[in-house]
This record gives sequence, C-alpha cells and structure tokens, in this order.
Amino acid sequence: MKNKKILTIGVFALFTVGNMNAQKKPYMDKNKTIEQRIDLLLPLMTLEEKVGQMNQYNGFWDVTGPAPKGGTAELKYEHLRKGLVGSMLTVRGVKEVRAVQKIAVEETRLGIPLIIGFDVIHGYKTLSPIPLAESASWDLEAIKKSAAIAADEASASGINWTFGPNVDVSNDARWGRVMEGAGEDPYLGSKIGYARVKGFQGETIADLAKVNTIAACSKHFAAYGYVEAGLEYNIVDISNSKLYNSVLPPFKATVDAGVRTFMNSFNTLNGVPATGNAFLQRDILKGKWKFDGFVISDYASVREMIAHGYAKDEADATLKAVVAGSDMDMESYLYVAKLADLVKEGKVKEALIDDAVRRILRVKFELGLFDDPYKYCDEKREKEVVGSKANNDGVLDMAKKSIVLLKNDKNLLPLKKSGQKIALIGGLANDKNSPLGSWRIAADDNTAVSVLEGMQQYKDNKLTFEKGADLLVGKTSFLNEVIYNTTDKSGFEAAKKAAKEADVVVMVLGEHGFSSGEGRSRTNLDLPGLQQELLEEIYKVNPNIVLVLNNGRPLAIPWAAEHIPTIVEAWHLGTQAGNAVAQVLYGDYNPSGKLPMSFPRNVGQVPIYYNKYSTGRPTDSDKNVFWSHYSDVEKTPQFPFGFGLSYTKFDYKNLKLNKTSFAKGEKVEVSVEVTNSGDYDGKEVVQLYIHDEFASIIRPIKELKGFELVDLKKGETKTISFALTDAELGFYDNEGNYHVEPGTFKILVGGSSDKGLESGFEIKE
Repeated sequence: MKNKKILTIGVFALFTVGNMNAQKKPYMDKNKTIEQRIDLLLPLMTLEEKVGQMNQYNGFWDVTGPAPKGGTAELKYEHLRKGLVGSMLTVRGVKEVRAVQKIAVEETRLGIPLIIGFDVIHGYKTLSPIPLAESASWDLEAIKKSAAIAADEASASGINWTFGPNVDVSNDARWGRVMEGAGEDPYLGSKIGYARVKGFQGETIADLAKVNTIAACSKHFAAYGYVEAGLEYNIVDISNSKLYNSVLPPFKATVDAGVRTFMNSFNTLNGVPATGNAFLQRDILKGKWKFDGFVISDYASVREMIAHGYAKDEADATLKAVVAGSDMDMESYLYVAKLADLVKEGKVKEALIDDAVRRILRVKFELGLFDDPYKYCDEKREKEVVGSKANNDGVLDMAKKSIVLLKNDKNLLPLKKSGQKIALIGGLANDKNSPLGSWRIAADDNTAVSVLEGMQQYKDNKLTFEKGADLLVGKTSFLNEVIYNTTDKSGFEAAKKAAKEADVVVMVLGEHGFSSGEGRSRTNLDLPGLQQELLEEIYKVNPNIVLVLNNGRPLAIPWAAEHIPTIVEAWHLGTQAGNAVAQVLYGDYNPSGKLPMSFPRNVGQVPIYYNKYSTGRPTDSDKNVFWSHYSDVEKTPQFPFGFGLSYTKFDYKNLKLNKTSFAKGEKVEVSVEVTNSGDYDGKEVVQLYIHDEFASIIRPIKELKGFELVDLKKGETKTISFALTDAELGFYDNEGNYHVEPGTFKILVGGSSDKGLESGFEIKE
C-alpha cells in the first residue's frame, strides 16, 4: 500500500509538470491541422522514439500497483517510461488504462499518448451474436448498430481501437475463424464490412474524436480465409482471379468506409508471408488504394516469418516486415530491438520509419488523444454504459434477427403459448457460457441468458428440462482445447422419458462456443460428442422435434436434415441468446435470417459455395459417369447460401427489366413484386444474382449483386427495385484491372441462391 501511495504522489507531480510543458509543445496547438502538428512533432523525435511508436506490447502487470521487477514485465515497463511503446493491447478498464496512459503522457520526454487496442469482435462485455450470425440477418443497419454498441462499451472502458472487422471471405467451414467473418460471398461481405466500420468509427473521420467511437481495423490482409484444408495458420495458394474478385473487395470496401487501420495475416500468399508482403501492403493497400492509416502485424507475425522460412533471423524478419509496409509490430519484440540498428547500418531508410510513424500519429491525433489523453477514462461513464439496459436491448434485437429457420415441415413452430407439454433437452439448453462465443475476453463467464431461462419466461406451458448428457468433460477456456463427452450416457433415459411424455421436444445441440474461433479447426462438422446419438434416441420415442443449433460454423447434419421436422440455426448469439431463441420459438419474433454460408451434406464436399464455376462437364448430358459429380452424395449443399424460411410465405412475380439490350455504361433496372401470402407479418431478404455467360475470365454460375430486406404485412405486396451498374456487372482480370465486357447475362431474383424468377439481358459494344 505504501508503494501505491508513493506512485500516486509521483504521478500527480508529473501530471502537473506535464500540463505545464504541454503548453510549450508546438504540436499541441489545436489550431493547426493534423498534418501540420505531425510535421512539428516528427523532427523532435529521436530515431529510437520513432521506433517506439511502432512497438505494441500486450498488457503485462498490475498497472495500478507498484512497478514490476524482473522478466519481460520490467522490460516493457521501462520501455513505456522511455517512450518506446506506441500502443498496448488487452489493458482494459478505466483505472488500468488511465495508469498506463499517465506513464506515456507524463513520464516520457514528448508525452505521446498510447493507442489502446482490444479484440472487440462482437461486443465488449455485453455481447452481440458472433459476426457470422449477425451476417445471417442481412440487416446492415442492425449490424452497424451492433458495432456501435460494442464501440460505446469499449470506449467507456478506456479502449480506443478494436481489431475488427474481420472481412475474410471463406467457404471452408473447417476453419474455425469463419465465425468472425461475413461468410462466403464478397458482395455481402463488402456491405457488412462497410457497415461495421461505420458502426465502430462513426460516419466520418471527424467522428473518431467523439468519446463513444473507436478506430476500426480491417483484417486479415489478406486471403486468410483460404488457408489450405481449413487448417489454422496454414499456407494459402490461390489464383489471382480469386484474390482480386473474392478476397480483396471487402477490404477495399472498408477503405472506402474510412477504416483507420489494417492488420496483416498469418498466412503466405504467392509464397510470401503477408507480414512481409510488399505487393499487398505497399502496392495495393498504400499504393493503389491510397490508404493513409497504419498497418499492424498480427500477434508475433513478424517473428513468425523466421518459422515460415522466409527470414533467416530476427534482424532479417524486422527488415522485411518494415520494408513491406508493416507499420506496427504486435508482440514480436523485434522492431524495438532491431529496427534502429538497421537504420543506422543503412539497411532500412529512415524515410520508411517516418512514413510509418506519421501514419500512427495521424490516427492518434484523429482520435483526439493528444488533446485529451484521458478522454476514454471516465469512471462514471464506464458504470453507466457497460451492461446498460439499452445495450442489452440492442444485442437482443440483433440476436433475434440473426436466427435462421432451416426447416419447419410439420409446422411445429411457432410453439403454442399455452396448453403444450414441452421437453427441453440438451447440454447446451441450460448453458450460460457457450452462447457467449469464442471472442468474449472482456465478458464474464456464465452471463448469457440460457435457452432454458428464455423459455421459462413463457409460463403457460408445462416445460420439463433434461440435459440428456453432459456436453463436455472438464473446464473450458479461451486458451485450451474443448474435450467432448463421448462415454457418459447416464442421462439418456431421463431425457427419453421426458420426451415420450411431451407434445413437442426442443433439443439444443451443436458446438460449444470455444469450439470455433482462432485455433479451432475441425475435420468433422458433425454434432460432436454424444449429441447425434442422443438426437436419434429421442427421435425414436417422439419425432416431433425442434432442433435448435448452437454453432459458430456451418455443420454437416444429413441425418437431422432428413428426419427432424424443424431445424433452427441459432448460432452463438451472445448475452441475450436464450431470450432471442425463446421469442422466435414462441412466435413473438418471426425469423427472417438467411444463411451467409452454405451448409454441406458432409465434410467431403468442403469447401462448398454457391458462386462456384460451371466446369466443362456440369451435367449428365451423356447419361454416364463422366461428368462433374460425386458418386455417393449430391453435389449441392444441404442448405444453400441465402436460404432461410419464415413462419409466413413469400411469393415472387412480375420480374421486369427496363429493357433487354444495353450499351456499356447504361444502368440495368430490375423490379419484382413480392407478396406476403402467409398468415404472419414477416421480413424477406430479396436477393438478386447475375451470371455473365461468357467472359475473358470465366465467371461464377451465380453472383450476388443486390439484396433488400423488406418488411411485409400479411397479404401485402411491394415492388422491389434494383439497379445494376458497371460496379455490379464487371470483374477483375488477373492483373487487378476492372472490366465490363459485352455479352449476355442471366439474372435470378428470389429468396435464396438456389431458386427464383429468371430473366436475362445483353450488353453490346
């Protein structure tokens, strides 16, 4: 306690001196532009201080306590006091952030504030659904609001920078990080990436100076979603056509949205690790796209270029990373150790250092950190904002919009509000931890509303809960593998008894929240542990089953798809998961979600995606085996991209084009009438797909090029209009040049990628 008092008195004295000195520092003049202020600051910095701005450290000690002694903690602390740290991550909470910020601002020579980063992936403490689930809403305004809620809570806790959005396009559900992205489609991914940036940062760069916004980070640049075999940290080997047409468009959309930072990826591209890839970072991002924010490495990825076999040692890795355009080193310890010497030896130009530091300082000035380093350190605001009712209401709304109804053959849903005997079964049904998902490092364990708790709010039915079987063995954590129960069936008989006596059985099955995310690749996409066996045993005694899936990736559930009458995709929905599920099951919210990724029939189909290519033998034209197919299963997905049912029915008619022949550059106008012909009010995602029938580079058989979420009352008809311009009708060649070519195009408009009304048009020279 005595040490704490001494530290507090010392910091107070430095704070007073710091304020006096700040008035004499020309770069503190608010009347000058940001670029002018940077011009005044850069010449005052030593080479070592510049390199320090390029160094990010993870949180490392009890920052409100005495100074650390020994180990890396002491090293980092001393570096912080010397101005050799530009950013810190995972330090959170107003008290902790204020403590480290005071050291940077009031104990260093120039008083340059820290930028505080954190993985605010789908919320801070009050969690929204995982990003893949949010993407199933196709509701851009709701997604933007969800990001704004996350920014509000994070900023109230001292954080001013998130490592999101993840805009990796991926069509391989084996890769655990599909839960962080928007799915398999670059058009949908671009729209969602743009919305998330605006949600985190605000509508303009000027909004970054507000206290409730944070800087966003577009990641992982690039092609991380295409790691071979869905294996985490693996290499990537894709064509230029795939790179330019599938991988890069969502990243470019975030640049257009004003994203202030990028994070490079762990993988290689064209044999070069992304961290050392000048083609990605210098040529495309900072060159062609004119991105003026800064690029941070992924965790220790500068050092990992040695393990890749690309850099021979630490100095070589440092050189290659900075020359390639990586501006800030996250937890490799290499820039701060090696970079100044490389400049002094003439191996790295100081102009590269100046460019990187200018980019970092620019974002700090935009955030208003120089004008008020403690703007995010308001304890009163922290208490009012974090976990507020408004934020819980917001994530509940997002969760309901994320749920996808995959099957409802017997119309078991919506459940009746009274007079039903319902058996709720499954280890996930009363789980308050799993629904939080994988990236929830600021949230408290067991704070999600369980499905059991949500259904208990409806008191006029007889609800019986039986676990059936424990889902897991042992404890779970962010750092360790999940171990599923594969032997203990002791709860089966009680579950079967409850099911036999019920009118309807609701089974909550799937993956634990820590089964998807970083480091969670799988070779099987089934229901792990004893869940499939439990499902089949319950089906034998009562086939009236509503299967509620909790998962962070598409699953292969062929038996359930054939036998179970009702299937609800409920993902990992965050803090309000159970309330969202219950409100959908009971019909207080009509599900409107559509799949952002295709669900395979089995893992052997993976990667599987709707926007595939035709091949030279797409059909069985000769009535023999020599065509593109599997001999043991259909080549179509179990549930396709864009698919999702409702408690009501939507009919499409009168698909019209303004004409059928167009000159290059003319706008193609498309309209369709959509009618709610069912018994409930509902929302439908009207989707438009095109197919360029012949081109200089072959095009997918379908490409999403427009969608609109429309709200229709029972019996109501609306006309939905789309406009196709050069932005939707063209493609990139293998050198990254954009083309709109003459030719014939097919269009499809409907409620899914697999069916709808069809028409076509021609573009002439």
